[in-house]
Amino acid sequence: MTEVQQALEHALPQHVAIIMDGNGRWAERQGKPRVWGHKKGVDAVRRAVSFCRKLGIRSLTLFAFSSENWRRPEDEVSGLMQLFLLVLQQEVKSLHKNNVRLNIIGDLSPFSEKLQQHIKEAQQLTADNTALTLNVAANYGGRWDMVNAAKHLARQVASQELDPEQITEQQLGQYVQMADQPELDLLIRTGGDIRISNFLLWQAAYAELWFTETLWPDFDEQVFSEALATFADRERRFGCTGAQIRELAMRSTQG
Repeated sequence: MTEVQQALEHALPQHVAIIMDGNGRWAERQGKPRVWGHKKGVDAVRRAVSFCRKLGIRSLTLFAFSSENWRRPEDEVSGLMQLFLLVLQQEVKSLHKNNVRLNIIGDLSPFSEKLQQHIKEAQQLTADNTALTLNVAANYGGRWDMVNAAKHLARQVASQELDPEQITEQQLGQYVQMADQPELDLLIRTGGDIRISNFLLWQAAYAELWFTETLWPDFDEQVFSEALATFADRERRFGCTGAQIRELAMRSTQG
């Protein structure tokens, strides 16, 4: 089944990614420290996970901490690391109970051994869950992802397992993060900025983009539904013409 046919099979996206922007600004507007906004953002994460599970969306990917976020003030980075650990400890049992698989993507090597161990244990506990895959991007960057995939192919070339002239998009795509999951359909960014900030550069090649002024702690089912409604109204052509897409749609409805 082609990507076009898959898109026609579903009115809802099967894989949604969200850049959770605006936590710090939300806190500042409340007269609170920026870390307070990140804590409130956890409530929005719970709502998004619950909503995706209810709708039957198969994968949800959240941009929690980019490779560039290390440049933020030291106290904010420290607070984020502590919050990440706390959320892992508090939420993993609930995720497991609700049949949600947790998958952390990104370069985890700079994190503390304690945090890495909790990530490993959380992933192992939820590994066989099937209702929803929750990908959390931590110390992740789209360029890092593609470089990491290229290194896999380079090692195969160096060992003469692979002829460089035979490298294809499909081969490289096997080594980017989440290669085992549905193609990314919808990329949402909260907080008002209109850019993707080095997030899922490979995976977002044919994703629909949706931006909102809503700050992440205020992101709820109503705002999420607006994004999904917009997605459902868009004609996804994947390089084809609108007429070709409509013909495929007609064939699909005729069996």
